[in-house]
Amino acid sequence: MLLYLLIMAPALIFMIYAQIKVKSTYGKYARVYNQKGLTGAQAATQMLRANGLSDIPVETIQGKLTDHYDPGKRVLRLSQEVARTPSVAAVGIALHEVGHALQHSTRYGLMGLRSSLVPAANIGSTFGWILIMGGVLLMGFYQAFGEMVAVAGIFLFSAAVLFTLVTLPVEFNASNRARQMIKDSGLLVGQEYDGASAVLSAAALTYVAAMLQAVAQLLYFVFLVFGARRD
Repeated sequence: MLLYLLIMAPALIFMIYAQIKVKSTYGKYARVYNQKGLTGAQAATQMLRANGLSDIPVETIQGKLTDHYDPGKRVLRLSQEVARTPSVAAVGIALHEVGHALQHSTRYGLMGLRSSLVPAANIGSTFGWILIMGGVLLMGFYQAFGEMVAVAGIFLFSAAVLFTLVTLPVEFNASNRARQMIKDSGLLVGQEYDGASAVLSAAALTYVAAMLQAVAQLLYFVFLVFGARRD
């Protein structure tokens, strides 16, 4: 337990910080309405059309900050608050998702890689730790077999970690595309750009936190398995 806390504590602390930062920054700029009165849905629709992607529909979905672009169905989905509110935050988040749509349309390599990793990442995050824990237990009875099971679990879980690593540049790139669209289009003016950029930067922290947490978890599993091997 002490080993787990020592390895995981920094990542967990950063995760808490990231969540607080996102909540406070989004909350601040969700109350600041943009001068042009554009909702997130309107801003997204304009930028999709401006980039030759008018065939991608913008849908409204339930939940808070559930916004995403679905490359499989080529649909951009915005949470109700983002879609319907003419705030600085809403425009920033909506254009981040447009950034993902642009990545898809231009065949941005890392986005394709991330999509290809989804099945392995889902399996790894679901079953990897089960194999690791089961293997460690088996090592007390059948050393070689238990070790083989545990190492297989580590490889499976590594796929989930790789997914978080690839996600970082994909998300940063989408945010940079959003910032460029704001500058080029003039959808936001003056300090509105700074507010939208701050929202995008805060949201990026959650992906950094997820990556750190996944890496820390993998390190813990490695220490657990190879520590048990020495015993």
